[in-house]
Order: sequence, then C-alpha cells, then structure tokens
Amino acid sequence: MRKLIIFPFVLLSCSIVAQEVGQDTATVYKKRVLENTEMEFLGSYYSQTGNNAAVSGGIGSEELTDITPTYVVKIPLNEDDVLSIDVGVSAYTSASSSNIDPFDGGSKASPFQASSGASSGDTWINLNASYSHSSDDRNTIWGATASVANEYDYTSFGLSGNLTKLFNEKNTELSFKASAYIDQWTTLYPRELRAFASGGRGLNDPLFTRNILTGSETYAPSFTSFSEKGRRSYSVGTVFSQILSPKMQASLAADVVYQQGLLSTPFQRVYFSDVADSFIEDFQLADDVERLPGTRFKIALGGRLNWYLNELFVLRTFYRYYKDDWGINSHTASVELPVKLSNKFTLYPSYRYYQQSAADYFAPYEQHLSTSEFYTSDYDLSGFSANQYSLGVSYTDIFTKFKVRRLGLKSIDLKYSYYKRDSGLEANIISLGLKFIRD
Repeated sequence: MRKLIIFPFVLLSCSIVAQEVGQDTATVYKKRVLENTEMEFLGSYYSQTGNNAAVSGGIGSEELTDITPTYVVKIPLNEDDVLSIDVGVSAYTSASSSNIDPFDGGSKASPFQASSGASSGDTWINLNASYSHSSDDRNTIWGATASVANEYDYTSFGLSGNLTKLFNEKNTELSFKASAYIDQWTTLYPRELRAFASGGRGLNDPLFTRNILTGSETYAPSFTSFSEKGRRSYSVGTVFSQILSPKMQASLAADVVYQQGLLSTPFQRVYFSDVADSFIEDFQLADDVERLPGTRFKIALGGRLNWYLNELFVLRTFYRYYKDDWGINSHTASVELPVKLSNKFTLYPSYRYYQQSAADYFAPYEQHLSTSEFYTSDYDLSGFSANQYSLGVSYTDIFTKFKVRRLGLKSIDLKYSYYKRDSGLEANIISLGLKFIRD
C-alpha cells in the first residue's frame, strides 16, 4: 500500500521536473529575431537637368549629379534585441548651387553656366544608430533611433521612437512612431547680397569696384540677414495593417509634421517685378532671398493594397494625400507588378504619378512684388505634375550559397528610374543593393 501511495507522488514529481525542463528548453531555444549579423551595401547614382534653378530665382541650369553610397549593419545582441548602424555619404556637383557665388570662377557669370568655385559641389554625411526589442511572444516591438547629419551649410540631430503591436495571430498590426530633429544653419547668402548685410560695404565692395554694373547702376537691395538660424521638426505617425485574406493585405497610414524656425533657404534668390534689374556680366543680381513663414504644418494620409494574383504576379498599389498650411495639396499614386521569373529572380516594373498645387508664396522669375511679406521662386513649391517609370530586378538566395569569405550573399537589387516633371525637370536614377549574412 505504501508503494501505491508513493508512486503517484513520483509521477507528479517527474511531471513537475519535465515541465521545468521544457520551460527551460523553450527559453534556451527561443527563436532569435535576427539569426546572424546582416550587412547591406546600398548605392545610387542620380542625375538631373532643368532650367528653373531656385538659386538663380527660378531661371538657370538645374544640372546636378549625386552619388550616394550607404552601408548598413544589423547586429543581433541576443534573442530579442537588434542594433543597427547606418552610415551614408552623398557627394554631389551642382550647377545651381555653384551659382551662390557665380563670380568666383574663371568663366563668364551666367545662370545657365555652372561656376567652378567652391560651392559647385559638396559632401553630405549621415549616421543613424537604431535599437529594437521584441517581446517573448513577438507581438510587441519597440525601438529608438539617434541620427546626425552634416553638410557645408547645416548640421542636424535627430531622435525617434517606434512601437508596434501585433494582434489576431499576427494578422493585424498597429504601429506608432514619433521623431524630433534639430537643425542648425550656417547661413550662406548670394555673393552680391553679402555686401548689403549689416557691416557690409555696399557698392564699395570689391565685387562692384572690380566689375561693371549694367542695367540699373543704382543697385541697392533692402537686404537683412535672418536672425533665426535653427529649425526644429516634430512628427508623429501611425500605420494600421490588416491581412484581409490569404492573398490580400491592406494598410492605412497617417503622418503629422510640425516645423518651426528658419524654413527658408538663405541662398535662393528672388527677383521683383517692381525693381529695376542690375547685372554683372550675364548674371542678374538678386533683389532679395527667399522668405517663407517661420512655421509649417503638414498632414499626410495614405493607404496600400497588396494582392497576390498567382505564383507569377503580385500587385502592389499605393495612394497618399498631402496638405500643408502653405497652400500645397498633393496626390501620389503608384503601382508595382513584381513578376517572379524563378525561385531566385524577380522583375518588378512600377509607375508613380505625383501632382501638387503651388504654395501661396510661389511665383516664377520676376513675378513677385517687393511689398510682399513672403516669396519664393523655388519650383519645388510650384504647381506641377510628375511621372516616374521604374524597372528593377532582384536576386534572392535564402541559403546564401555564394560566399565572400565568411559573408553569404542573400540578395541583390538593381533598379533604374526615369522621372519627369511638366516644368521640364528630368532625372535618371540607378540604385543598387547588396545584402550579406555573416556566418
């Protein structure tokens, strides 16, 4: 009888031990968010042409080339946490920005001719560090990002945070994000206006004593420097995503942005219709620089619908509506149709349409009045429509059979895009992405 009484307790003890071992085993072998370190190289080449340069008041060459290599590394810290480091460099040459001082080169000054001076090119550097944590059930993910960027005329610091919740057996996803960026300008004005800033020598400046003024010889702009040199940007956003069926997924997004500070670009010229024109060589001297309100409120609402048609085709669609208190309303629509050529290769053609109304403060070259409070001739703030046609190809190998030492190649993405505005601006973009996994 004693043996019969003891036996159930032995079974109970074994059950408890088995549960504890099972729980410990589950903890030890919990699936990691990121199994191995991933390294990604992204690069792009951008080239544009046009004749509405903002630096020269809405006229002149917009020719620009930009090369942007970016390196991203994602490191699993443990089963739940991932650290990401993103370093990007943008090296550009610009006919437009070279004419901040069109008189510092060896050629004749002209808005349609790039100056060979110091402002003809520059390098932009950006660094992001991100941390993300996933809960044990992988239904909650939160993260934070710190960033810094620097260029010749501004420095930017940013902080952002995000939270994602998954529901309904991960068929429903709700995410939130918030960010703040603090920028500081090194105010760089058009060369001719610097002589009329506080402490300047006016027409006694060497620019005028060494060159001949044509047109109106009484050039005397009423120019004052910006007292505000900082800019602050705050944004919040949310995304709701839902799997509607085994073949269809939809999402809705909303973003709100508030900016405050120096929102004008100090070196973008403006010409007034009620002020006589003055020239040095073929370059018209500025009447003033762009002046815009010190605050801006933006809101954007959008949605996506992805539809798995069959084993070969997936249809991806996107729409966004944007509005701000400067008077701009815009619509963006795009469609992409990835075609699965094989287990490893996918072709993805896409088309994007964009249309916006003009800001309240925009007017073309020499159509502003000197009595206005705010004014710009930047065609990015004009009314226009644009079309973008793209074709990309991707290679994916989840088994990373191709090796470079201890790095396995996971994917290659190559994409070409052609962009054109009805204002005449055209651009070509080539982008390349390589993703490696470290063994």
